[in-house]
Amino acid sequence: MDELFVRLEKSKFRSRFKLDEKDRTYVEEKDFETVKNHAYDFIRKRLAPSTIPNDGKQTPMRGHPVFKAQHATATCCRECLWKWHKISKGKELVEEEVDYVVGVIMEWIKRQVDFKK
Repeated sequence: MDELFVRLEKSKFRSRFKLDEKDRTYVEEKDFETVKNHAYDFIRKRLAPSTIPNDGKQTPMRGHPVFKAQHATATCCRECLWKWHKISKGKELVEEEVDYVVGVIMEWIKRQVDFKK
């Protein structure tokens, strides 16, 4: 996963996303497992289906730390999942792929929270 984060950090667009103090406080108050459950919920509803009517626009830029993490890690839409993670479009994500996506998101959040301490 370190190679992925090195590549993402080299992207001008991806590297601009950071958790602000409000986001870090949210993660700390809700706790990591709760935020992870939110990530699973968002991914299963917004990214896992085989057909997404608003693909490319389904992930807000702000409003939840997971949304920022999705943009930072290129897990925000099926096009980005294909480009950055080689997860095919046009098919429903299997549980292993959902676990991978959530793992990437949560690793980014963990690095953001730990980095600022």
